[in-house]
Amino acid sequence: MKRTAALSALLGVTLLPLAVSGANQTASLTVSATVTNNCTISTAALTFAPYDPVVANASSNLDGTGRVSVACTKGASPTIGLGTGSGASGSARRLSDGVGNFLNYELYKDSGRSVSWANTGTGIMTTTAATSKAARDFTVYGRIAGNQDVPAGAYADTVVATVNF
Repeated sequence: MKRTAALSALLGVTLLPLAVSGANQTASLTVSATVTNNCTISTAALTFAPYDPVVANASSNLDGTGRVSVACTKGASPTIGLGTGSGASGSARRLSDGVGNFLNYELYKDSGRSVSWANTGTGIMTTTAATSKAARDFTVYGRIAGNQDVPAGAYADTVVATVNF
């Protein structure tokens, strides 16, 4: 017991000067980060039902929908454009069967199919500012005009979707 008390006294005396004379200095560490504007874009295909130019309702339009999804930095106000497609002739969008036959179609920003969706001017989809980084979906409304006389086959086109931010 005497040894423990003596050892404790010795340690207390030894540590006491360290605790009493412990001066210190401080410095500030600056921490910073830059958040950049960024957007990602993805699409879901627009696939029309079969088009039959022979049936009585062939003069009716054939409608379908696809989707463009955009995720942006919070506060960004992107615009979304759709190109004319790989089968286009001038500004006319065309599905191609790959052997020289074409089926005309159009893409629209609205469900009434009255405002074409393009890559420039009023055809660009203007969005409101992103409230978070969560992806937002935009419906692409498509229409194949009725009364087109085309041969049977598989028709396709590739349209480039672009997000500007």
